[in-house]
Amino acid sequence: MSTSQRVPVTVLTGFLGSGKTTLLNRILTERHGMRIAVIENEFGEIGIDDALVVDAEEEIFEMNNGCICCTVRGDLIRILGALMRRREKFDHILIETTGLADPAPVAQTFFMDDEIAAQLRLDAIVTVVDAAHVLRHLDEEKPEHVENEAVEQIAFADRVVLNKTDLADQATVDEVISRIRAVNASVEIIPTRHAEVDLARIMDVGAFDLDRVLRDDPAFLTDTEHQHDTTVTSVGIDLPGELDEDRLNRWLGDLLRTRGADIFRSKGILALAGEPRQYVFQGVHMLLDGDFGRVWQEGEARRNRLVFIGRGLDRDALERGFTGCLADAGVAA
Repeated sequence: MSTSQRVPVTVLTGFLGSGKTTLLNRILTERHGMRIAVIENEFGEIGIDDALVVDAEEEIFEMNNGCICCTVRGDLIRILGALMRRREKFDHILIETTGLADPAPVAQTFFMDDEIAAQLRLDAIVTVVDAAHVLRHLDEEKPEHVENEAVEQIAFADRVVLNKTDLADQATVDEVISRIRAVNASVEIIPTRHAEVDLARIMDVGAFDLDRVLRDDPAFLTDTEHQHDTTVTSVGIDLPGELDEDRLNRWLGDLLRTRGADIFRSKGILALAGEPRQYVFQGVHMLLDGDFGRVWQEGEARRNRLVFIGRGLDRDALERGFTGCLADAGVAA
């Protein structure tokens, strides 16, 4: 199959909280004329990103039983194969990785599996970078033989969407750009706020160059080892009932003030007492942003799904603290 006949695939990556879901929502809702199949991968025991992605006509496949770059690559091949049996329904495939994914093993999939390579072409690796927080992750000391995912995501990027430039001063933005260039000198950097980027600059651009990758990393197609930092874990809590808003605000405020440096990502779909709508929030370190989502349906169980991803998380303390925010503290978790 010629290059023009193969289906283009965009890999959307970026560290936790960089704005990948915001960009994905833009891609799914803008009038661009493309029919897109989406594959999502979450790092965590409770899937929550499905509720953060807006309703769209595109088909969305979730992979939340492991990291796409290691334990579930077989699932990725299986889903891609299933998609190709419905080839007439889409023009483009977009894979959103977990924020802890190394994009290299994902990219390898399109060259190491003959059937996939014959039908699909890796169009571009698009890395979303959080201008306000990325420096602390680039500077992070990792255990021996453990990769720094934030560095790897930039190293393999064909496009860098430098997001949240409104949350950082110009000196910080300039330093981030300099650090990106030190890792990946030739990459195109697109500064943006709220992931507002011209999609023509990141979709169907033919930017992935295997020869360039092999020049920079001759072992790219043979090195399949990938080791995560095991001190970074996910804690997911699923709690029935309704939450007292004041208690919730106090608990979250105290938690992020004291542990925010170690909490890379927080997100939740919550039921507040007396409120007919779901409360949806997302956080990055100490920054928290939330708004009301859809109305709880009649007869739908009001539950609270909360996910933290970070270093040295205390599951028992988080569960106790969250349970203490219930409007009726006597409700069993």
